Amino acid sequence: MRVAYFDCFAGISGDMTLGALLDAGLLVADLQRALNGLKVPGWRLDVARVTKQGIAGTQVKVLVDETADLPHRHLDDILALLAASDLDEVVRERATAVFRRLAAAEAAVHGSDIAHVHFHEVGALDSIVDIVGAVAGLHLLGVERIVASPLPLGHGFVRAAHGLLPVPAPAVVQLLAGRGIPVRDRDVTGELVTPTGAALLAELADEFGPYPPMTVHATGFGAGQRDMPYPNLLRLVLGETDEAPAAAVSTEAAYQADRLLLLETNIDDMNPEIFGYVSQRLFAAGALDVWLTPIYMKKGRPATLLTALCAAGQADRITELILQETTSLGLRRQEIERLCLPRTIEQVETPWGPVRVKIAHLPNGQRKAAPEYEDCQALAAQHGVPLRTVYQAASAKA
Repeated sequence: MRVAYFDCFAGISGDMTLGALLDAGLLVADLQRALNGLKVPGWRLDVARVTKQGIAGTQVKVLVDETADLPHRHLDDILALLAASDLDEVVRERATAVFRRLAAAEAAVHGSDIAHVHFHEVGALDSIVDIVGAVAGLHLLGVERIVASPLPLGHGFVRAAHGLLPVPAPAVVQLLAGRGIPVRDRDVTGELVTPTGAALLAELADEFGPYPPMTVHATGFGAGQRDMPYPNLLRLVLGETDEAPAAAVSTEAAYQADRLLLLETNIDDMNPEIFGYVSQRLFAAGALDVWLTPIYMKKGRPATLLTALCAAGQADRITELILQETTSLGLRRQEIERLCLPRTIEQVETPWGPVRVKIAHLPNGQRKAAPEYEDCQALAAQHGVPLRTVYQAASAKA
């Protein structure tokens, strides 16, 4: 099995990933040929050999034609671009998964839904080329398994489309929390891990940790754009293991896999009216789901099991709220893996107005549609028609 190890001692970005792939043996002509499948004009690759603190590596810049019409894109725009491309099917699917994961992180940070996320920098053409090029390069090199080191995080601020953002950027932290990616501090002012780099590893890496057992066959360094007090390089090591590749499609390829925390507590001495209020506060604090389960405790006492599901970054706040707002004296925490179908939001027209519909994509290519309840409710109330009639019309359109 061909294994790629990302040694991110100085961080990772999209252009550093392209440079490392080329430095490890990927041919520029092959990468360019694959990227031409995007069928998007207005850019070119600038590949140069540079030295960082005495170590030679490959630096890649995506030079964009400033005179071209280059709009910032939403997720649906990028997915449509990929769907219309001539990319290899595996590359198209994995790049699509990277963008969906990134959109989910951005939506969580900005408090919006995934369909309305405006990608800004990541939706720009150079970032699209970085992501698709990284996925295509790994495919061209025959990589079947990806392992990455813990990621170093700097501090300070970085200027983005929203203004000054803290380092690491909020979307980066959200991506790290979604996969439970290990990090380490590096006393450096500046961005070491970009949203593009974090999204690539969060979606594509099979695990994080030290070098895996393998026979090393090639290595390469991808150079960052800045000069740092240390070599600003991403090291990529390619090797082989005796392990046979899995016959089935990995869950990472077919589903969106997230590492989440499950928080739960048994409560038998609280006014039941309070549970609704607590649930609302937990959702407002970032809980992904909250539910109540009737249970029996010792001596046959009826009780309620309060359960909240959240990303690691929200766990402390969720814990604090549960202990403040309920009679519980403690709770249980456990890490779980959640597998989700990739999804998009589409808008359909009904006789009473537009309705957003959540579309889930199954591994076999089929789709499942679920109209947004709030949209259907608003139209039903406005036009005096049964809610189920609006719901059925939206489902039929989808």
